[in-house]
Amino acid sequence: MIHSFKTSRLWLLATAMLCTTAFAQGPKGYKHVLREKSEKFFRTDEARRIGDQLLLYQRCTGGWPKNIDMVRPLNASERKQIEEKKKLRYDSTTDNGATTMQLTFLARLWQQTNENKYSEAFQRGIEYLLSGQYQNGGWPQFWPGMRDYQVHITYNDDAMAQTMLLLRDVAEQRVPYQGNIATEKLRKKAQAAFDKGIECILATQITDADGTLTVWCQQHDYKTLKPTKARAYELPSYCTQESATLVGMLMDLPNPDDRVKRAVHAAMTWFEKHKLTGLRIVRRGFKGGPKGNTELVKDDTAGPLWARYYDLEKGEPFVCDRDGIPRKSIEELSKDRRNGYAWYNDRPAELYDKYRKWSAKWGTAPMVCLTE
Repeated sequence: MIHSFKTSRLWLLATAMLCTTAFAQGPKGYKHVLREKSEKFFRTDEARRIGDQLLLYQRCTGGWPKNIDMVRPLNASERKQIEEKKKLRYDSTTDNGATTMQLTFLARLWQQTNENKYSEAFQRGIEYLLSGQYQNGGWPQFWPGMRDYQVHITYNDDAMAQTMLLLRDVAEQRVPYQGNIATEKLRKKAQAAFDKGIECILATQITDADGTLTVWCQQHDYKTLKPTKARAYELPSYCTQESATLVGMLMDLPNPDDRVKRAVHAAMTWFEKHKLTGLRIVRRGFKGGPKGNTELVKDDTAGPLWARYYDLEKGEPFVCDRDGIPRKSIEELSKDRRNGYAWYNDRPAELYDKYRKWSAKWGTAPMVCLTE
């Protein structure tokens, strides 16, 4: 018993340190807490405190707003202010991990507490996700209230992908969504929504001028399904980071049909053709700060990179500032956009080995010779 008591004290101390660190890190730190997976943590009073605050922040829509530290302890005045915002209908979103992150936390908390208030909030959140899907299978990033580009199908920052993966996991009762946290009816609705989402992904894959399938844009028009713009520097284009996530999802399908196979082969062919070699991204100083500096430098030992954006006409890499004018080099950007946005990434490289195994499993030879 003494050993057990000491262990419990050490765990509580570690939890307190974790939360203290999260607060010290500012608005980014809370996400580490909301993504906690330890079953021991979810049996603590601290986990319940956080869960109860998530219930407080949940809007009447069933969703949550973004970029708010919902872990930090609240005083009575703050709780009252948040309670008054529950009726808002324009800030519920899946952008930046909002809603999906809170739902996963509540699911893990319910698994350890079996308290109805957490499962009920979870089910309202799932209904919120289901309510945002268009008939064509896509999701916007905000609903039901939205403005400007928020209405469009949003792959940007994996918003739609995260929604779909959560619904798939709920439908299949994967951890932490096992048991009765969702009714059978809700699981069936989640599966149907996921399947419709796959149809949307296949329908929005960009076809170039000669009819060849390529990859995807960050956002697609919710009516025409064509690539469209979002913020001033997010232009219609071939977008590699989000496209890599979509290809990974397609390769995870248990029984891919011929359309899925064509989509995967085409995207991997496009990635191989457009990779950048002999280059490395170097970030010096505080990212986004006055002394920060991001450079694309030559390095023959570096692995492949891909630009975030390639223009739709020639398939050439570009960057963009807040004036909406595309440029060839990050050196031409303002400090704000040069250091405050991920213009290059290596996410497609993570697919190469998976693609080889996927092709072997489904008896389809890779369309290209992939070299990492």
